[in-house]
Amino acid sequence: MFIAHVDFDVAPENRPHALAVLAMEVDEVRAMPGCRSFAPYADPARPGRVSVVHEWESAGAFAAYAASAAFARSGEDLRPLMTAPPSSRRFDATLIEEVG
Repeated sequence: MFIAHVDFDVAPENRPHALAVLAMEVDEVRAMPGCRSFAPYADPARPGRVSVVHEWESAGAFAAYAASAAFARSGEDLRPLMTAPPSSRRFDATLIEEVG
């Protein structure tokens, strides 16, 4: 499994808009081949922080998402709001157990 944690900062007053942009993409991204999870959220401890946790079957599936229209669309809206470059940490993980 391929996991990506993406964090970026916006002005606190822009965070609702940034989250709304990501929320509009959720269904489309989750329907992409290989997507196990796409979960945007607001960091409760940092008023301008927006994060997204991605889970993909493979790095190739994530790469296809990164080349998608959905990714380009959200980037057009989000990049002008960012107060610094985004941070993306990517992991090659093995699922040990899925409970529930």
